[in-house]
Amino acid sequence: MKTVNEKLEQWAVKKVETEFPDDICLLLEHKTLKLDEDSDKMGLESYVPNTTSSSGLARTFIIDGIGYDLFPQPWETLEKMADADHYNLTSLDDAKIIWARNETDRQRFESLQAKLRANLKNPHLMLARAKNWVNSAAELFADTLFEDRTHIIRKNAGYICDLLAIAVAYTNGVHFHHGQSGQLTELRKMKTVPSHFIELYEKAICEKDPDEQKKICRGLLLTVKDHIKSLTPDVHSRKRSAAELAFWYHELSYTWRRIYHFCESGDSISAFMWGCMLQEELGQVAEEYDIPEFDILSAYDAKNLNAFVNQATEAERGIVSAIEADGTKLDVYTGIDEFLEKNQ
Repeated sequence: MKTVNEKLEQWAVKKVETEFPDDICLLLEHKTLKLDEDSDKMGLESYVPNTTSSSGLARTFIIDGIGYDLFPQPWETLEKMADADHYNLTSLDDAKIIWARNETDRQRFESLQAKLRANLKNPHLMLARAKNWVNSAAELFADTLFEDRTHIIRKNAGYICDLLAIAVAYTNGVHFHHGQSGQLTELRKMKTVPSHFIELYEKAICEKDPDEQKKICRGLLLTVKDHIKSLTPDVHSRKRSAAELAFWYHELSYTWRRIYHFCESGDSISAFMWGCMLQEELGQVAEEYDIPEFDILSAYDAKNLNAFVNQATEAERGIVSAIEADGTKLDVYTGIDEFLEKNQ
């Protein structure tokens, strides 16, 4: 006797062949997101459209208490999955073809599956994709900080755990074949998982206090950021980059001048705003060059700007020392006459 799933697939194939023979490229089966107990009842999931007329096949329905969704999955979506640039990679990787319009469509789909599996083995690409999910989690966390409704905080905490788990999986060259189900079990099988990540994931889900939940999510985010940073190759060095750092300093030296000017004139607001801009730049060059990140803003006091000036001066000296350490010379002149003389 045929199972419910077999009968459904037979119905779908007949429907396509009689009503949409040129409108649909593929019928797909996908089971890894279904409950094990429903494996004989569910499988038919989506189709790849060829024309807009194929929309007539899409439908949702319920059979014996189980909800079904037969939906279109365009080639463009599958191509994003193949590039590991989509949330739901399992819908490509674990899908099976029930029916194909022709061999060309079948081969196109199978080539996309092969491309995804090859990309999963590309550490550089998967690290880049992992960073994208960390950024998404960071954006969601920022929104959560200003949220007071408990149910929204809890929902966001779950998504933050999910997105960061995906990022960790990507750094291991894998994805979650069962979506959000059993993620901790899968994480425990992975070779490289950030310290305390699994523990924090569980705490974030089980914590009842919304404020504590936010703190735990922050810890999760920082843990994964450190993990990503540890895997990111250091492609910059001071020896290679001293000339570029000098070019940066020539331009940014005027920002220091602004800060000194506004501090001297007592314009604490302007001094602070330009200090923010300089602090951002100092953070960026610390990542791109083999130099420490200089802190200037922790010394800021609107009522006493001397400490801020001193801190900014120390940072400027540090940058100049980093440039000159390898013998690179700054393009500095005492006046316009010297510049004109040496740049004829």
